[in-house]
Amino acid sequence: MYKQFFGLAEEPFGVTPDPKFLYMSKKHEDALAHLRFGISGGKGFVMLTGEIGSGKTTLIRYLLDNIGRDVHSSMIINPMVSPLEILKLINHDFGVVCSGTTEKDQMDALNNFLLDVFTKDEKAVLIIDEAQEMSIECLEFTRLLSNLETDTKKLLQIILVGQPELKKIIASEQLRQLDQRIVIRYHLEPLDLNDTIIYVNHRLRIAGGGMVTFPVSGIKLIQKFSGGIPRLINLACDRTLLRSYSEGEMKISHNTVKKA
Repeated sequence: MYKQFFGLAEEPFGVTPDPKFLYMSKKHEDALAHLRFGISGGKGFVMLTGEIGSGKTTLIRYLLDNIGRDVHSSMIINPMVSPLEILKLINHDFGVVCSGTTEKDQMDALNNFLLDVFTKDEKAVLIIDEAQEMSIECLEFTRLLSNLETDTKKLLQIILVGQPELKKIIASEQLRQLDQRIVIRYHLEPLDLNDTIIYVNHRLRIAGGGMVTFPVSGIKLIQKFSGGIPRLINLACDRTLLRSYSEGEMKISHNTVKKA
């Protein structure tokens, strides 16, 4: 509703994980470096955690967009399925054709694909988003997937992405073997005030709204409201722009932010 009013080319504060809008804070740079190191180094298991709305999925989508042509990827966004269904989803993403319907059929087809990838000096990565929603059975099954290996290399790199409770789940007695296999762990912290200021202006600039500015005092209110969580920052900024538009104010004021 307010795009034309503010001269914006697109919505700057949407809540969908669009990698184009990713602001690469120091925290995000560190997280990305950990993920890339896990993939390139053949570490097997990597775990990325963060609060709801902290930008984990956006970061993962950015990683996939810039992962390189020599890396094959599969991303599961709904992990509340059975081990067999997970296998079928993985094979579908990798383009593996399997006529068999059993778990063994699917596993054999995946293993053959991964061996072919290995012989070409390429890599394969599996990313499971919202991994805290997985059953204990499926989490244990992902450990078994990591057994697909040669004498020297893991054939499949697995990245588990989830909310903070994933760390507690993985640390449970039932998943002790999986816990021991996670070599790289990174927790994505919320943005601080300075990052939030840069983040807001970054998203406005990407959306073509370089002339729109939020007062620093207003961003301090948004930081306090959001706790530095990007999704909540987006909601607050979106509501602020809408309120400013409805009141016919081109210049965003502290009071408008407070009302929003």
